[in-house]
Amino acid sequence: MVRDADPRSRFPERPAALRALAVLALALFSPAMAALAADRVTGEAFATRSEVYAPQAMAATSHPLATQVALDVMQAGGSAVDAAIAANAALGLMEPTGNGIGGDLFAIVWDPKTRKLHGYNGSGRSPKALTLAEFQRRGLSDIPPHGPLPVTVPGAVDGWFALHGRFGKRTMAQNLAPAIRYARQGHPVHEVIAYYWNRSVPVLSKWPGFREQFTIDGRAPRRGETWRNPNLANTLEAIGRGGRDAFYKGDIARTIDAYFKANDGFLRYEDLAAHAGEWVEPVGTDYRGHTLWELPPNGQGIAALQILNLLEPYDLAKYGFGSPEHVHLFVEAKKLAFADRAASYADPDFFKTPVERLVSKAYARERGKAISMDRAARAVEPGIIPEINEGDTIYLATADADGMMVSLIQSNYRGMGSGMAPPGLGFILQDRGEQFVLKPGHPNAFAPGKRPFHTIIPAFVTKDGKPWLSFGLMGGAMQPQGHAQILINLVDFGMNLQEAGDAPRIQHDGSTEPAGQNVAMDDGGEVDLETGYGYGTVRALMRKGHSVRFADGPYGGYQAIMVNPEGGYVGASESRKDGQAAGY
Repeated sequence: MVRDADPRSRFPERPAALRALAVLALALFSPAMAALAADRVTGEAFATRSEVYAPQAMAATSHPLATQVALDVMQAGGSAVDAAIAANAALGLMEPTGNGIGGDLFAIVWDPKTRKLHGYNGSGRSPKALTLAEFQRRGLSDIPPHGPLPVTVPGAVDGWFALHGRFGKRTMAQNLAPAIRYARQGHPVHEVIAYYWNRSVPVLSKWPGFREQFTIDGRAPRRGETWRNPNLANTLEAIGRGGRDAFYKGDIARTIDAYFKANDGFLRYEDLAAHAGEWVEPVGTDYRGHTLWELPPNGQGIAALQILNLLEPYDLAKYGFGSPEHVHLFVEAKKLAFADRAASYADPDFFKTPVERLVSKAYARERGKAISMDRAARAVEPGIIPEINEGDTIYLATADADGMMVSLIQSNYRGMGSGMAPPGLGFILQDRGEQFVLKPGHPNAFAPGKRPFHTIIPAFVTKDGKPWLSFGLMGGAMQPQGHAQILINLVDFGMNLQEAGDAPRIQHDGSTEPAGQNVAMDDGGEVDLETGYGYGTVRALMRKGHSVRFADGPYGGYQAIMVNPEGGYVGASESRKDGQAAGY
């Protein structure tokens, strides 16, 4: 890991905001420039900006306009759920590189009336007309990332109405109105979004409807350029008038059906009409007096719980942030958790994941014996062998004056999704089906009407039975790794809410995956260290057998709202994104 003489040369293709952050990170965290960390008068070396405080309500999203939409909704009497729906609708317009109503949704809601957490799984199922034999007939060993084959039923709209039916105060038409207004009148495209949009256009323009609805004369909108999507405005208006059935059983569903029939696809009206998400019980584990809550599979959230259980016996605070021990232990715990993730996280309607056992402290003690302080594991077997039976994203958090807090994540999966954009609707269908395994007998094997393994996971932390933190960190397999790192930063290393997100991150890549060909890790994988880890740590990791590399950009996106013990809320927003935390 050699430092460039000019740090800007390492980031030639990144948008200016990301290049600036990279240069700042080098300045702040390079041992040669350590004195610059004191330039921030608070002495909080890892924070790019201050936490946000507000007495009544807070919103944190990856787009400033969506944050303002959420605040406007709550100021007009809406609940935190109303605000989350409104912000999500706005983000589908403003950040189509990460989400939209063609994707799925998961949420955790703290209800101050019942003083209880409620979990919602809004993932859609595979088309019933598509079979494993069809992939085999086409000679495919993996489900392709784009086009009609990876498309599954989009669950976001149904999720909105499920959440609204239980916790909403305003009408859905009122909640969708800000997104509709911005879709018609236009809004300026932000920097990071413009960067990823530009990357998606050459890949997805081959699919029918994408170029017509998501480019300007065949190119992506530029930074600061006004973007409009009147087709999406019409779709959202129809949903506001006709409810969830306007999407799943009305003209929108019929348009989707005809589009896929004409384009070698399998998604049908019947698949949409049969869709229903479900309320689920969150699963928690205690980490040094703080309980992290995640949703059970088919998502990957419990991997974060497994990582924390494995790390709890170690005194990370004594080792210190960025030490070889800190990084090594985290990576080794991740490998063990992800081995189980690959083996047994799947749709519970098709496979019984042993959740209680996987997240137990006893299981962690047993599995933890495999961690060596001296050597990196090259191959890891799952701790529970299942019986064989024949992820770009947005995250947002909202909190209202009544104490309701929402943790919501929504995604089209890979970037802008499948590229399949039915005519006149203004959205792209997700490609979440790519996460199935084309291997008969595997828990996550493709089957008709099945929910794929899901990467997107909301998180929530309680302390002494009270709400403490609503947060998430988007980004494929980085998500459970990021959830664990955020809590470790807060609890073990004493960082504040903004510091915990800005601190340089660890990503281990190369574990056996629950998707694709399901190839087992046999080389220990790769450790990506974000700029900020000293060369002494890198050398020590290499001596333990880790393969350490530099990777530009895979470290996820974080938003968070914490309860302020003095009253109100504290907010933080990801410095690697375009977003904002704000309140009133």
